[in-house]
Amino acid sequence: MSSYSELIKNFEKIRAYMREFYIYGFKSREDYQTKSARSYDDERRRIESWLGNHMSFVRTAEGKNVFISIDSRTIRHNPFYHAWKAKSFTDRDITLHFILFDILHEPTIKRTVSGLLSEIDGKYLCGFENPMVFDESTVRKKLKEYCESGIIIAEKEGRKVYYHRTEDVDLSALSDILHYFSEAAPCGVIGSFLLDKSEAKTEVFTFKHHYITGAMDSGVLAALFTAMREKRTVTVTNCSQQKNLRIQIRLVPLRIFISAQSGRQHLISYVPSKNRFSSYRIDYLSDIKIEEPTPRFDELRAELDRMQNKIWGVSVKKNKWKIQNTEHVEFTVRIEEGEDYIVRRLEREKRIGKVERLDAYTYRFSADVYDTSELMPWIRTFICRIVQMNFSEKAHENRFKEDLKEMYRMYGIGEEEDE
Repeated sequence: MSSYSELIKNFEKIRAYMREFYIYGFKSREDYQTKSARSYDDERRRIESWLGNHMSFVRTAEGKNVFISIDSRTIRHNPFYHAWKAKSFTDRDITLHFILFDILHEPTIKRTVSGLLSEIDGKYLCGFENPMVFDESTVRKKLKEYCESGIIIAEKEGRKVYYHRTEDVDLSALSDILHYFSEAAPCGVIGSFLLDKSEAKTEVFTFKHHYITGAMDSGVLAALFTAMREKRTVTVTNCSQQKNLRIQIRLVPLRIFISAQSGRQHLISYVPSKNRFSSYRIDYLSDIKIEEPTPRFDELRAELDRMQNKIWGVSVKKNKWKIQNTEHVEFTVRIEEGEDYIVRRLEREKRIGKVERLDAYTYRFSADVYDTSELMPWIRTFICRIVQMNFSEKAHENRFKEDLKEMYRMYGIGEEEDE
């Protein structure tokens, strides 16, 4: 039997497995051809060690298929965060970590690198026959890493640099805020880490729609947010699920759009090589490399902001970014006595466009958008009350009507009249 560890070195690797298994459908051992059977077994058991309480399986003719099953009413914390808290380390890394923080156990204690090395050798390692050896370069690199993380502070006094811990922060009063942030906000794993440090464990929130799978994309989001804050271009790898291709793209990240219906996250960006705006699913992106600043960032974001009153979802037209053609869509609904809630729903759910009252029982919604097809699922929810529609893109209108006819055929509606 092969051995495995819950700890991971490369999060992108485990992210790919979890995405393949749990978002696009957990495949059986025989179906998964990307890696060896041994690698499949190791990764599956590692994931099961984190999500075991939420695992189910079904046996089919093709074999045993395992899947994740979570009732959002019964969980308070995103179980996918366990993957972020399982990073591997070497014996030397963990030993040096605890030694450094044992020496610097109070914010008032300050040491230079040479002082730390002297104390490590004279107090912590002197009792071993073959002790680990930590040179100055190793200690400096580790201290630099902690300074960048904000848990160690470097202060220069004269010619010497002293290191000390940052002050502890009492997070107990923020427990409710952290709980909500960790489950509802992008990069919520940050809130989960902070919540682990909080002594207060009250859990006041439950979520009707709990979009937990976005947790796996927190690293990608963090890199994109950094690039946007610093107004930089990035190079990303886009993994197309339909064509099974990995394509590198250089782009300017502008905004993250998150669906309130599905929780799916998209990046809206500008692609210089194609001179256009494009959207990309965050869960398809990997290997984010932050590059040089771009002087056009403010100009591009301002243009995207102007475009937003024509964007229903995330689609923009596939043409030059300064020439945005739109499509007109409108449909008329008729309500009955006491059905004012239909009108309120139209007003509440419309993202763009307008609702006009034609008479006491008839209302018309109209909008100019970049992609009519993005409205179709929403328009279908009014299907029994629609009395008229008009799309400038007749292909979409005809598709809508053909789908309706197909539904009639499936349910046998109208067959009596034909007979």
